[in-house]
Amino acid sequence: MVKYTNTTLTKIQELVKEAGYVLRYEKGSFKSGYCILQDKKVIIINKYFETEARINSLFEILPSLQMKMEDLSENSRKFLEKINQKEIAFDSNPS
Repeated sequence: MVKYTNTTLTKIQELVKEAGYVLRYEKGSFKSGYCILQDKKVIIINKYFETEARINSLFEILPSLQMKMEDLSENSRKFLEKINQKEIAFDSNPS
C-alpha cells in the first residue's frame, strides 16, 4: 500500500524526471490543477496543492506521458509497473 507522503511524491517526481519531463509547481488557473506542455515536455502543477493533490495529479498525468522504459532506473520501472498493473492502493491516513 502506498501512502500520500513526501516519499511517494519524490518517487513520482523522479520517474517524471527520468522520462525527460520538467516538473514545475507554479500558480495557475488550470481547471484540472495541472497543465502539460507536450512539445516542451513540461508539466506544471498548481503550487498551492497539498501532497495528496500533487500525487493524484501526477498519477492522472502519467498514462499520457511518452516514456521509454530504457530511460528509467530499475526502481522507477518497478514503480511504474505497479502503477500500470493497478497494484497500488492508497492509504489516505498516513501514520
